Amino acid sequence: MSDSDTSPPIRNAATIILLRRSPEGTSVLMGMRGENATFMPSKYVFPGGAVDAADATAPLAAQLAQPHRGRLLAEPRAGIIPDPHAIAAAALRELAEETGQLIGNDCGPKSDWPGYAETGLSPDPSALIYLARAITPPARPRRFDAYFFAIDANALAGDPDDFSRACDELSHLHWVALSDVRGLNLPFITEVVLAELSELVGSVPHDAPLPIPDTVPFFDNRGPSPRFSQIV
Repeated sequence: MSDSDTSPPIRNAATIILLRRSPEGTSVLMGMRGENATFMPSKYVFPGGAVDAADATAPLAAQLAQPHRGRLLAEPRAGIIPDPHAIAAAALRELAEETGQLIGNDCGPKSDWPGYAETGLSPDPSALIYLARAITPPARPRRFDAYFFAIDANALAGDPDDFSRACDELSHLHWVALSDVRGLNLPFITEVVLAELSELVGSVPHDAPLPIPDTVPFFDNRGPSPRFSQIV
């Protein structure tokens, strides 16, 4: 029997990498998963999680911008059509749940998500940059087709150091300098994505907009043999 026959089903997931850039360097927001978590226990990760069915109809202030929206449709899994709206919504929802941080404005439809409902903000994914994609290898307790997005912390609606509305899924939420982050207990894919991120932010001054990557690296483990490609 093959790995694909025995592995758990693959779920879409979305992750947000929040960046604080200054003349002194770049920091990223990370938190630690619990030691009893089924997936990646005690690892430091970016905020994120699985796409829920309700994300497909979640009210957003805008759509994910191009070329990111089109790139999300590339290399679909068999019988699965990616939904850019749902994936972008999941990224913002998970960020709000796990960190209490909001990215939105008051010009769009109202949301009932925690944080957004209280502030009257509408989630806005238009500044998200699609950075990387990775499918969890077979023989793991959970498997995800994870889409990684980057965004500047200046897009946040509130204080970037206020985590008072965060749930308890991630502990030790804090900003970590890119130069120090590899000293944490990280999943392998997080280390790989951090390398992509370092290259991206290193290509522009700290006060310039984040550039759009020429391609999106895709670490494809949907089958028994790993595969790497670049999404154009």
